[in-house]
Amino acid sequence: MTQPKKKKNKVIPIILGVLLVIGAIFGFTQYNYYSKHVDTDDAQIDGDISPVIARVSGYVKDINFEENAKVNQGEVLVTLDDSDYKIKLEQAQAGQAGANANVGVTQAQIAATSANTATAKANIEAAKVKLDLAKKDYERYENLVKDGSITKQAFDQAKAQKETAQATYDAAVDQYNAAVKQVGTTQSQLNVSSNGVTQRQADVDFAKLQLSYTQIKAPTTGIVGKKSLQKGQLVQAGQTLFSIVNENSIYITANFKETQLEKIKAGQKVKIDVDAYPDQDIEGEVYTFSPITGAKGSLLPPDNATGNFVKVVQRVPVKIKIASKDKAILEKLRPGMSVKVSVEI
Repeated sequence: MTQPKKKKNKVIPIILGVLLVIGAIFGFTQYNYYSKHVDTDDAQIDGDISPVIARVSGYVKDINFEENAKVNQGEVLVTLDDSDYKIKLEQAQAGQAGANANVGVTQAQIAATSANTATAKANIEAAKVKLDLAKKDYERYENLVKDGSITKQAFDQAKAQKETAQATYDAAVDQYNAAVKQVGTTQSQLNVSSNGVTQRQADVDFAKLQLSYTQIKAPTTGIVGKKSLQKGQLVQAGQTLFSIVNENSIYITANFKETQLEKIKAGQKVKIDVDAYPDQDIEGEVYTFSPITGAKGSLLPPDNATGNFVKVVQRVPVKIKIASKDKAILEKLRPGMSVKVSVEI
């Protein structure tokens, strides 16, 4: 009875020794790993998501894509009914044609008034010649009437001719001044008409721009998601129709504890484990650090000044670039997927 009991007592120390060795090896391994790495599983895949928004109102005429399909930048994805916008463009073009016609009419008026000015100036010269002749005749007749060489009637006729010539000259001068003013007025009208042409051109450009907005194009190359429109649906300006995930903008957002940030620096290598694809080896690189903690950037940030202060370790979002160039892997990644990251420090 005593012999088996001694064997049992030897087995227990051996088991304890093996467990102790295993624990020591495990502890050393963990210590060695965490002394060179900083890990967190509070991380996810992010990416640049571009919302596609209708810039004008209208009924959906054509939809040229499938949800969850890849589209290329500049590709026409949705076409709105453009009948109203074509009519507005025609109205703007008609207004522009009318403004151009007004400019042509005003330019013709300037040419006519300029011709009238030249005629009025010539009339002044002719009236001046007649006035000079009438003045000389009047002066001669004035001397002759004093010594009785001519009759008083002849002198009165010379005087009347001088006054008539003077009045004709004054009228010609007034007519010339009026023609000059008319040229100035017409020139001002031309400036107004030219401004009208500029305004009408702006109306045409705006109408063309509005018409172009009826073709909704992809702002970037990527995958279409969150489609919320159907053919025949009325969409309003400013309404979000769907979103495009830029395929070249996938990155990792890892929320590290503030106590872990001391040893993390930009440029350090990162091992990324995606929960959906645990067998894929993906490498990354620490890129940038958020200027605020996640709690501070939330919709309702905590206010420690209320007196209900409980110290909680905060987390700071860190952006990690994916260094892998394997398109097969990158095409599998989707924003929102959970990942675990390990930074080599």
